[in-house]
Amino acid sequence: MTAVKIIKVLGTSSESWEDAAHNAVSEANKSIDDISGIEIHDHTAKVEDGSITEYKTTVEVAFPVREGTQ
Repeated sequence: MTAVKIIKVLGTSSESWEDAAHNAVSEANKSIDDISGIEIHDHTAKVEDGSITEYKTTVEVAFPVREGTQ
């Protein structure tokens, strides 16, 4: 049986929520091996002078727990 760990990662972008999600996964992939799936948890944005200036996407990242690690 495989155990799976899930963490939340916040990605940001000046372009879109989709780009923010891609950035979150890309950053997580730098330190996590074998990401097996994601779930979009939340979308938020920073607004200045009536316009969105930063998109934020919270992503739940799933990856297998290695046997024998603590």
